[in-house]
Amino acid sequence: KGELRMQSLTFDDAGMYQCIAENMHGIIYANAELKIVASPPTFELNPMKKKILAAKGGRVIIECKPKAAPKPKFSWSKGTELLVNGSRIRIWDDGSLEIINVTKLDEGRYTCFAENNRGKANSTGVLEMTEATRITLAPLNVDVTVGENATMQCIASHDPTLDLTFIWSLNGFVIDFEKEHEHYERNFMV
Repeated sequence: KGELRMQSLTFDDAGMYQCIAENMHGIIYANAELKIVASPPTFELNPMKKKILAAKGGRVIIECKPKAAPKPKFSWSKGTELLVNGSRIRIWDDGSLEIINVTKLDEGRYTCFAENNRGKANSTGVLEMTEATRITLAPLNVDVTVGENATMQCIASHDPTLDLTFIWSLNGFVIDFEKEHEHYERNFMV
């Protein structure tokens, strides 16, 4: 296949590699540089979010993405308690922490620990629970005669600390009220 496979790379394997393809019509060359990277985990370029919001009863994923080579092993804590995979909590292979059915008891300081053979690092964020957004009045089916106007309502309750945006779509495509202002009109009820 023309492949070169290397296992258990060391710094001595770094350098310029050249592939030569030859047949009775001639010969061609292609070059590629192999760099060997090794570094302890660091969160300098991608720290954890300082504040993470999760909806009550919902699901949240807290990302942990340090720069590290080789890939680090991950662990998590909430305060001083070490977290393990369970029915509501899961640590993904990429280091992310998933919590489902979020409750008030899940609020607190979460720390991601990353460690490889070069060193270790950690980053911390605070999880806060918000009230879930709920549709309190859903749009109803409407039968309208061609040429008449139709009005559809949608009302939602939400956490007062958060902004709320309504997005309308038609057959799965978001309606652009600026481009289609002659056909659609958005009214806001206060």
